[in-house]
Amino acid sequence: MNSSPAAFPLIDAAGVQAPAVPGSLAETGIDREVLLSLLLKICYTSSQTTTELAAARMLLPIPLIAEMLEDLRRDNLAEILGSSGPLGFRFTLSQKGRDRAMRAMEVSGYVGPAPVSLEAYTASVELQAAARPPVNPEQISESLAALTLTDEARMLAGLAVTGNRSLFVYGPAGNGKTSICLSLRKALTEGVWIPHCISIEQQMIRIYDAQVHELLELPSAPRGVDQRWIRVRPPLVVVGGELRLQDMDLAWSPSLRFYESPIQLKSNCGILLIDDFGRQQVKPADMLNRWIVPMEYHIDYLTLQTGQKICVPVRNLLMFATNLNPADVTDPAFLRRMGYRLNLTSPTPDQYAVIFRNYAAQCGVSVDQSLVQSVLDRYRREKRELRCSEPRDLIERMRDLSRYYNRPLEISEAALEIAWRGFFGTDTY
Repeated sequence: MNSSPAAFPLIDAAGVQAPAVPGSLAETGIDREVLLSLLLKICYTSSQTTTELAAARMLLPIPLIAEMLEDLRRDNLAEILGSSGPLGFRFTLSQKGRDRAMRAMEVSGYVGPAPVSLEAYTASVELQAAARPPVNPEQISESLAALTLTDEARMLAGLAVTGNRSLFVYGPAGNGKTSICLSLRKALTEGVWIPHCISIEQQMIRIYDAQVHELLELPSAPRGVDQRWIRVRPPLVVVGGELRLQDMDLAWSPSLRFYESPIQLKSNCGILLIDDFGRQQVKPADMLNRWIVPMEYHIDYLTLQTGQKICVPVRNLLMFATNLNPADVTDPAFLRRMGYRLNLTSPTPDQYAVIFRNYAAQCGVSVDQSLVQSVLDRYRREKRELRCSEPRDLIERMRDLSRYYNRPLEISEAALEIAWRGFFGTDTY
């Protein structure tokens, strides 16, 4: 990232561009009263605290906490109990301060790191998405090395990543649609800065999700980095048949009284995979209509409990995977907005043989060509369509057999017969 807007100032931190620590309360981009309310709630959750502890919880510099503490003391909301160090104090809330904190908790129950502004978050997403380095064919090949794909399939996948465009992967089940989308994450090597949360006036929206975001450590711990931001691996969010339209909206928690961000925000600057598209609880047409604006304009509109609408950035690699007929789950308007379409067809016999031998080699076993041919002949006799996933499925069942009898994995005609019948079943009743 060579330049940054005023809302998202950057510094060099051990060779990594990082958000700069605010030098004043105004530079946080957050209204002073919002920060004071957050400090009140932090104090309210303990009998007494210190400047240093409050700074550690709000992830703001000690001088800014000291400045806010002076505001609370001047308004008779806090009482200084003594020194806690060369720059800090021990303090507690007065009764007036506790009453104010209780009222603040009724508005928002969020207690944690100080938020960043929506403007700063938008600027960060746009800047980082634009600065993502392009991938080359070698990187894509390395990312997809575990899959047996045509050159065209690799190229289309790579073009989607390089162009920051959406990808629609379709074809028969079991041919690697989900795998190719998941594997593309390996090509995203640049870390991403995300905030713990953002604020819309007194309302908090949590962005960081430990279930989604994988923390990245800086080479060192340089001074001058805004601790409200954390560096993560490009996120990967996968949703399937359980996806509902409301999962794309802000989730309000009545008990916690703050918002959880939807999937398109959690996946910003990463990958959002909608797997098994067309099998969701909602009609495909309704799902498509919900995605039209994010796909076309890279923004979305979310609604708060108050009815207020906010505009948020949507800069992820959006991927759809389905084994249904595209004509049944899409329409021309949707497909026109799709960056790339990739049809993963069933493998040829030669490709199937390569997949079978490669997976066996991963398991430490070599396979005789005659056995592979026997497998292919059996597919042909039973008029079964070849699937890219089935070499793994059959070999894994042979592995189950070896474990059952406590012996090394053996890929043989006898083991294949048991694995085949166990996986495909039989036609007799």
